[in-house]
Amino acid sequence: MYDAIAEEKRNKPAVVLVNESFAMDAESAASNQGMPGIRIIPQSVPCECSVPEEIEVGISAAMDDIVAGLTRPLTKEEKSPKPKEVEKTPKIIFRGGLEEVNQFYYKRGWTDGLPIIPPTEESVTEMLTGTELPADHIVGKIIPRSGKATVEKIAINAVMAGALPTAMPLLIAGVEAILDPYSAFGTYGVSTGSWAPFWIVNGPLRHDLNINSGSGALSPGDIANATIGRALGLIIKNIGGIRKGIEDMGVLGNPGKYTLVIAENEEDSPWDPLQVERGFKKGDSTITLFFPQTFNQMLAYGTDARGILSTVVYNANPCQTIGGFNCFIIIPSHAKALAKKGWGKQEIKAFISENTTAPFYRLRQYLYGGRGIIGKDSSLSLALNPMDPIRLIQNPDNVMIIVAGGPGAFMASLHSAGGLPGNSYVTKKIKLPPDWDNLVEKYRDIKPTYIRY
Repeated sequence: MYDAIAEEKRNKPAVVLVNESFAMDAESAASNQGMPGIRIIPQSVPCECSVPEEIEVGISAAMDDIVAGLTRPLTKEEKSPKPKEVEKTPKIIFRGGLEEVNQFYYKRGWTDGLPIIPPTEESVTEMLTGTELPADHIVGKIIPRSGKATVEKIAINAVMAGALPTAMPLLIAGVEAILDPYSAFGTYGVSTGSWAPFWIVNGPLRHDLNINSGSGALSPGDIANATIGRALGLIIKNIGGIRKGIEDMGVLGNPGKYTLVIAENEEDSPWDPLQVERGFKKGDSTITLFFPQTFNQMLAYGTDARGILSTVVYNANPCQTIGGFNCFIIIPSHAKALAKKGWGKQEIKAFISENTTAPFYRLRQYLYGGRGIIGKDSSLSLALNPMDPIRLIQNPDNVMIIVAGGPGAFMASLHSAGGLPGNSYVTKKIKLPPDWDNLVEKYRDIKPTYIRY
């Protein structure tokens, strides 16, 4: 769509061919780019089609429409489209009980399907105590609709998600991470690949917010882990304008889009924490973002270094795209076992990159003559023998290792098939308001206390 609009700006007529199921997505993209009248031609070729006969049939059927779209004179509306009038949203949008409010919000597409906390003036004002920034301060514009992410709008979505005011500094930093072009959010947020944002928190803020880094850190049950990711998801949807089946074209979707938040267990790690690796000080609080598609848990082959590392390299997905980003979550006992034998994070990353392989014939690129297999030097690396091993993670810098999880023998990996040009992990420092300690003390005791059976 963006390419077609760029051509139109050069006074060259263009039409956009889209799969018929993506017509609404195309119309939304055109409207968001200020050109709602661009001519869109739906066609029947299946997505990612590799069958020449089906491609030929679909294009032949659309050819008359393509010619007409390129040659038919512009209508008056197409020559001078009128901007869509948007009613200004009133300050008070609804009054009613909890059930009525939830139905009102849900029917307008403002929720994630779960019940929300009504963002009353009082609750939003309290949420704003988590930052010294003014309510109308614009953190940035979130694509695709270029919605203005003001501090107040961030606070409104945080209330809806059930977050505490202490989450505000982290949420603002999270929005800054989304806005960073290196995150490639513009692609991952709307792609058919169903990428989910994975948020990793480091520094003292982990304890201030009671973010879980131990047993069941990625399971439900912790208000910080649950609501921080949920709030950022609502921000992406309600401010950025990414709606399921319209802009978000994830084929199957991803349960991680509800929330995918973890803290690193820095105290039980034998290595420097993630924020230090990313160039910050150990006392800094940070949030790190990348977009995985898959989550995998593996039972370690053994608790020695050989067993732990073998588990990692032998459980890689051979169907994954060459490249991409990989986060390995190592439990503290495994991390200490590796460190005891002299394994640091950099040595582990290099080992994973060198030894995570699959036979060429098991990769999707095998069917396409080796296209897409790119080495670190950006040269084509064609395997001539179907049994030749291909490195699945060709760049050690695309590997991230964090220490988290409880006692046991499992580890986990999150993989992002992608590795778009210029894409990388993004880390932002979290800035705290002056009265932070008092705010933390106010909400410190909000955590579950389980009855012993």
